[in-house]
Amino acid sequence: MKALGKILGLFFLGLLLIIVALLFALTHLFDPNDYKDEIRQIAHDKANLDLQLKGDIGWSLFPWLGLELTDATLASADTPDKPFADLRLIGLSVRVMPLLRKEVQMSDIRIDGLNLNLQRNDKGHGNWEGVGRPAETTVAQQSPGEPAPSEDTPAEQPGEKPAGQPLKLDIDSLSLSNSRIDYSDAQKGQQFTLENIELKTGAIREGASIPLTLSAFFGTNQPVLRARSEVEGQLRFDRALKRYQFEDLKLAGEVSGEPLKGKTLNFSAQGQLLVDLAANIAEWNSLKLSANQLRALGELKARELDKDAKLSGGLSIAPLNLREFLDGIGVELPKTRDANSLNQFELVSRLNGSSNGMMLEDLTLKLDGSTFTGSLGVADFARQALRADLKGDTLNLDGYLPPETKDKAAAARQAEVKDSISSAGKDGSTPLPNAPTQQAWSDDKVLPVDQLRKLDLQLALSLGQLTFDQQPFTDVTLKANGRGGLITLQEVRGKLQGGSFSGNGRIDVRQAEPMLSVEKRLSRMPVEPFLKKDGQPAPIRGLLDLDAKFNTRGNSQKAWVEALNGTASFVLNDGVLVDANLEQQLCRGIATLNRKAMSNPPTGKDTPFRELKGSLSVRNGVAHNPDMKAQIPGLAVSGKGDLDLRVLGIDYQVGITIEGDQREMPDPACQVNERYVGIEWPLRCRGPLELGAKACRLDQDGLGKIAARLAGNKLTEKLEEKLGDKVSPELKDALKGLFNR
Repeated sequence: MKALGKILGLFFLGLLLIIVALLFALTHLFDPNDYKDEIRQIAHDKANLDLQLKGDIGWSLFPWLGLELTDATLASADTPDKPFADLRLIGLSVRVMPLLRKEVQMSDIRIDGLNLNLQRNDKGHGNWEGVGRPAETTVAQQSPGEPAPSEDTPAEQPGEKPAGQPLKLDIDSLSLSNSRIDYSDAQKGQQFTLENIELKTGAIREGASIPLTLSAFFGTNQPVLRARSEVEGQLRFDRALKRYQFEDLKLAGEVSGEPLKGKTLNFSAQGQLLVDLAANIAEWNSLKLSANQLRALGELKARELDKDAKLSGGLSIAPLNLREFLDGIGVELPKTRDANSLNQFELVSRLNGSSNGMMLEDLTLKLDGSTFTGSLGVADFARQALRADLKGDTLNLDGYLPPETKDKAAAARQAEVKDSISSAGKDGSTPLPNAPTQQAWSDDKVLPVDQLRKLDLQLALSLGQLTFDQQPFTDVTLKANGRGGLITLQEVRGKLQGGSFSGNGRIDVRQAEPMLSVEKRLSRMPVEPFLKKDGQPAPIRGLLDLDAKFNTRGNSQKAWVEALNGTASFVLNDGVLVDANLEQQLCRGIATLNRKAMSNPPTGKDTPFRELKGSLSVRNGVAHNPDMKAQIPGLAVSGKGDLDLRVLGIDYQVGITIEGDQREMPDPACQVNERYVGIEWPLRCRGPLELGAKACRLDQDGLGKIAARLAGNKLTEKLEEKLGDKVSPELKDALKGLFNR
């Protein structure tokens, strides 16, 4: 038995030596370089690939099945003169014995100098297309003795493989260096470049963490853009479970180019990535993101990857100077009245979206001292459908408006108004002011018509306080929507200093010329804040009730005013005509009739009134007021006239009637007697709106008529005394009528 065992041992040892000798002879006596033509032919027939092997082929057989290629080029057999890849070196080796167990154990895979040049011509055909298509083969003729296949026998599918365990991968490492990918599309004129590609991995084993580093430079021509990026982390995969993870991901780089307008964006991202294709979900947890000054934390989750993927998660952006950040990425912001606007920005939100749109929900946004909550986003990227439902504590809108500029027209009118105010004086003794002639409104375009025609908007905004034109509005609510060039202001309401306002309107830019309409209602709204201009006090104070409905067209302040039409009714309560003493004007008229000189100096006393009311009919920028009435203690005022909104000028005829008030007049020369009670004293008011009642003067023509009337009354009284009861009443009446005429 021992001898038999020894013989068997020697037999197997000899067999092993023979196998080793054969393998040695095979690898040393067989040169694959002698078969390059055959290899090229196989590549052509089986894969429609034109393979050029310019360098030597190195190989080994056992225990590693190894291959090394140098200086190879690849092209489609359809376009052999346009190679899409060339390779400086590729080397790999596989253990032979594990292959029998369906295990792939490989040493280092080395790829160096890989250049992919993918081109699509002006007809849309790519130089790589056709690769992988086997050469056409003819159907082998059936031999006479071979039975015909039965129709019931299922045909063998070429793509079918017997079910079994997948191959197990075990690769020591993979390295890709000095490589480049170019893609160009002649139809679209686009070019993409990925160069200086460097990829290194650790051991690649299924279910185990695989260290990975990747760096490359990216460039494109539409727009001109260049980026550098570096990626590192731990890759893990399970093919059976279709689960892939990228642990401890670190991404960093920088971007510059046309979109950034010469600026550079430095970026980085970290986190844990997971893709589960069996469950059709993907996650990015522990997300840390930075972009120049921006710092953010969050998480992203995607589901239904096999359909229209749904995205959810959360995002938190740390406080930053938004103006500096946007400037650093080439975003040019318009100038604002407050140079410090957009300096403070902070955001916390939940994300909810898909490939069609993205919404920020449960949003908390802090901007320059204001805090907003609600939702904000784009419901449909294709339609640019903006959606916003926000509640804020306070907002100073003045700081975000463009800086105030004065054009030539505004300067000319300001000079005209200044001259009118200085020449009008305060006592009403100067001549009647001239009517203004200078335009009061700008001809600059206001509405971005092209953008409004594309706008798809749904907006709901409520603010605790809104500062506009230096006025603190409170409890402000705004609701608006727009689509297809029609923007509807469904509701706007708020309060100011005890008063309230509400209204609605719309902007229609579907035609060449924009059309606007508005309806508004004011209740006990103070008018003084809106009439202060250029340091001048408001000419009138009071609490305004207004119902108005207007429409206009155009795209500038000047065009809107010149085309303004509509109606309004107003009541101004508990008001004051500032620095305008109507009683003084009335006193001057009475003194004239009394033929006495006023001894007291004129005063600039205001004129209070209980109520000023009337209606307006606006036609092409001129508001006609046929029924103005005012209640002043001891006086009744009525009048009619026009307010020319184009030049902000007034032209009124006003009548003042003494109602028997026994107050002491401001001067002895104008003491009221019973003859003056019930007489309507005429005034003419003309000039810039800023003058207010200071634009009013006694109407000399009307005053002459009053003098004639009073003289007639006096003659009648004397006639009564002379005639007594000597004549009939009919004759007396006839004589009175004659003197009155």
